[in-house]
Order: sequence, then structure tokens, then C-alpha cells
Amino acid sequence: MITRSVMRSALSGTAALAAGLLVLLPASHPAAADSRTDPVVRAPGLPEGAAIAVAGAPGTPAPSSSATPHRSVAPAAPAHLGAGPEVPTDGSLLRRDGVQVLPAHGTPAPPELSALSWLVADARTGEVLAARDAHRQLPPASTLKTLFAVTTLPRLSEHAEHLVTEEELDDIGPGSSLVGVVPGVRYEAADLWRGVFLSSGNDAVRALSEMNGGLDATVKQMRDKAKLLGALDTHVVSPDGYDAPGQVSSAYDLAVFGRTGLASPDFVRYSSTVDAEFPGYGGTFGIMNTNRLLTGADGVEAYPGLIGVKNGYTTDAGYTLVAAARHGNRTLIVTVMNPQWGGAHAVYEEARELLDWGFGAHGRVTPVGSLRPPAAPLPPRPTVEAAGPEPGAVEKAVRAHPVPSATPPAHAQAAGSGIGGVLPVAFIGAAALSGLALFLVRRAGARSDPADG
Repeated sequence: MITRSVMRSALSGTAALAAGLLVLLPASHPAAADSRTDPVVRAPGLPEGAAIAVAGAPGTPAPSSSATPHRSVAPAAPAHLGAGPEVPTDGSLLRRDGVQVLPAHGTPAPPELSALSWLVADARTGEVLAARDAHRQLPPASTLKTLFAVTTLPRLSEHAEHLVTEEELDDIGPGSSLVGVVPGVRYEAADLWRGVFLSSGNDAVRALSEMNGGLDATVKQMRDKAKLLGALDTHVVSPDGYDAPGQVSSAYDLAVFGRTGLASPDFVRYSSTVDAEFPGYGGTFGIMNTNRLLTGADGVEAYPGLIGVKNGYTTDAGYTLVAAARHGNRTLIVTVMNPQWGGAHAVYEEARELLDWGFGAHGRVTPVGSLRPPAAPLPPRPTVEAAGPEPGAVEKAVRAHPVPSATPPAHAQAAGSGIGGVLPVAFIGAAALSGLALFLVRRAGARSDPADG
């Protein structure tokens, strides 16, 4: 009986040791995906759900899958439009000359406009519905203040104060639009922003730039912001948009800046303000937004649902405008650059025609490109060894005295799950325990023999 009990104990111990060692072996599994091949993410600088706050529609725009910074992805045609013309996936339609549009059968063509360049897009999704010479580089005039705003607004508290000096206003270009900033007066940033959006005040831009670290620092930040947003047609020389050699933008880039601004409640609030009081000597005076499509001034009929965004004029640029409007749960954004006929109000009337066409063409055109920014490059992730439980005595012994393997070290990991190196140890340990058990059985049997005692 003693012999049988010892044998059972020995065999149980052997089985337990073998099972325990097998538990320590890593499970076999397919090769893990490279951690650097993460899904494409949106570029920083453009918040998720751009324009949803003003569009009133649920959902967020889908991230772009394009890895080329200056190219936009043209989405596939909606199912109800049928096969339709093939759309290049690299956004090259927007780089072609002339008007680009892909309407369904029976859909009216976009209006014939005199502007050198124009674009109409869905502000929520970023889909470009139609455009003419979207990437043509032209002087932007004060519409460049949209880039100034999306760059600088997040950096300055609206209640921050600044004492304006004469030096920071000295080099403002002749003929610039001014709100009436007075040297020696202390202004809140919010007052200066109203001066920028309503009166297009270059003096307010200079004061805000000084609050932001200076003119040169602000220009650099604007250039960096444009690149971050994939707006590569833009070169900033003066943050207020005043004519300067080499200063250019495009209908595409200005629409990108306007769409980015629509994601900011402060940007929307300032750009849609019709009138306000501005501080002066010993009091305030009234200012009114110069965007006639918003105010309905000077014989221009106000556009229903208009949000803003920014108008401009210089000798080199002519009249320019970025405008956004909301109808129901849709928000459109349009850019119009330098109409060639129709006078000072033509920029507003051509923007009106684009908005009317865009709202009417909903669901009836295949987008020809996108305002969505390019994907930001992902940095490589450091390799981190997964932490496991504290090894027991047996595992420590196995690690201290590994069994030699015929597989070269450089290829050992790729050869398998590691069972080939550890499994023989389990059987060696089991055999040793079995031998010990047999020795104990024989010894116990010898002691129980009557002839020995």
C-alpha cells in the first residue's frame, strides 16, 4: 500500500510539473501588425466635427486618406447618381484649368461668373461641389485675415489687455482700412477682434500681432498654420493681407481657412457680428461690418442664413470674399476672387449665385475634390516589452540554464513560438522526478521486507 501511494504521488507530481512548465510556454499566435501602420488620423489644427456647430448637423467629416499634403481626395459618386464620370482619387480635378463640376443628368450647371477663381464646398464634409481654377495663386487682400484669425485666436484670451504704442502702428500701408485704434489706449483682445472682422482694421491686426509676440512671429505662425492645413498655395508676407510682393493665396486655400474658422465659436461669433461699439478717446463709437452680404447695406440684399466670413479689397487683388451660409442642416462655404465686371458689388452677387446653386445641387453632383487636410505623419512608437507575472523558481532556473537550440539566435524568434527550446526542459524535469520517485519506492520496499529486520 505504501508503495502504491508513493507511486501515485510521484506520478501526480510528474504530471503537475509537466503541466506547469507547459503553462509557462508562450502561446503560438500570428505575427502582430507593425504598430506604426496605424489608421490615418486628421491633421492637428483642424478639430473633429468642423462646421458642425454652425451647420447643426450630427456626425463628423471623414478623415482624408491622402498622404500627399497638397492634394485632395475626390469622393466617389453617390449611389443615386449612377456610375457617372470617373473621378481621379488624387484630387487632380481641382488642379485643372477652367470650371470643374460633375453634375448628374439634368442638374443645372454652375452660374457663369466673371471671377478669376472661385469655389463652392460643403462646409461640414469638406466636399468641393464645383470650382474654377481653385489653386490659382492670386493676391488675397483682407480675406487673408481668416488665416490670421484661425492662427491667433486660440493663442489670445479675449479678456487679455494691451496698451497700444505708436511704434506698432507706424508701418501700416497707406490706404489701409482702419478701425481707429488709438495709441496710448488699453484695449481688450475682444475689442480688437471686432475691429478686425467688422472694419477689416489693419491697425487692429497690428495690435493683436504685438500681443502675439510680434509681427515676424505672427507671420511665421501663419505660414506654419497654412502648411499644416494643406494650404500650400498661400505665402504670407503681411498678416493683414495688404498688397506685398510675393503675397498670394487661392480660392481653395481661403475656403480651407474659412472652413477651419467655422469650427471655432469665437470665429463664428465675430465674423457674423453686424455692428458693435469700439473704444476710442474717452468713450466708444459705433462700427459696422463691411460684408454687405451679411448686413444688406449699400443696396446689396442680405443673404438668408449668412454666417460671415470675410471680405477684402486691394488694388492688386481686386474684390475678394469668403462667405458661409446655413440652410437647414447644411452649411456651404464659397470663395470668390477678383470679379472682372460688375463693379464693387459684383463679388457679393457672384457669391450669392454660387450659394444658390450649391444649395440647389445638394445630392446631385459628384464632388470634384475635398477641403479636408492631409494626414499628419505618425511618429514611430517605441518598442515596449509587455510586463508579465513574476517568474517562479522553476522558470528562473530554466531562464538561467536554457537548453541549447539548433536554431541560430537571429532566427529563433521567427522560427516559432518558443516551444522547441522550453519543451525538452519539461520532459527532462519530468524524467528526473520519475527517477526520484522510483528510488523512493524501492527504498520503501526494502524497509518493509521482513528479512531485513
